[in-house]
Amino acid sequence: MVEAFFSRGWCVLPFDARVKTWGEAAWRAGREAMQAPSMRQWWVCENTWFVGVDALPNDETGSINNVPFGGAPVTAIKALYGSWPDLHKAQLSVVSPGYPRPREDESEAAFGYRLRRDAAHVDGLKRGPNGERFLEEPHAWIMGLPLTANEPDQGPLVVWDGSHEIMRNAFAAALGDVPPEKWSVTDIRQPYQQARRAVFEQCQRICVQAKPGETILVHRLLLHGVGPWADTYESAQEHRAIAYFRPELNSVGNDWLKLR
Repeated sequence: MVEAFFSRGWCVLPFDARVKTWGEAAWRAGREAMQAPSMRQWWVCENTWFVGVDALPNDETGSINNVPFGGAPVTAIKALYGSWPDLHKAQLSVVSPGYPRPREDESEAAFGYRLRRDAAHVDGLKRGPNGERFLEEPHAWIMGLPLTANEPDQGPLVVWDGSHEIMRNAFAAALGDVPPEKWSVTDIRQPYQQARRAVFEQCQRICVQAKPGETILVHRLLLHGVGPWADTYESAQEHRAIAYFRPELNSVGNDWLKLR
């Protein structure tokens, strides 16, 4: 698993009953969060995508409504990175039939990128007022926990296999001579865009399939996005839901640029 993850930049961990039980509790809480007035801001793309940042009421151990978090995800992260951090409140990503629709104030070009390229991105980069890109949140890793079935035509998580290496090389060239404390104000838009184009040419696009009880691990530098909910897809499900943990590094240093 370790070698496969660092080689490809992502993996799906096998089913774990403890993860499934946690996911059931998380989805109960998630459905409440989706309807809460305080969370209304997170319904975007004409109500076809709920991007609920910090939407789930878990504690720092991951426990949610007295259901503990543990098992395969914790074991895997310790094997990959050596330790398990305190957790933030999980993000809840929910896609509905009709996605993608234009996001509020989204330009025609940006919506075209969402349609053609699944809004592919590296997490943690902030867009500046003139299109600049800055490192705002240096994540340690990304963990997705399916709360519903994830099918290829049902708004899936999309990854570009092995793209973390291309993105890493581009960011290292752009930031290698810049003190880490200045990374958050250093514009990396040009190398970022060039690296994405290289990824689209060289890396395979994969729709990740996983079910409740399985765990999706994604390298922090992997290019990924959200695929469309196909018009022809028929399902009894009203939503595709994934909970995400994305803890930040304690200090940026050069750790963010490491492949391992």
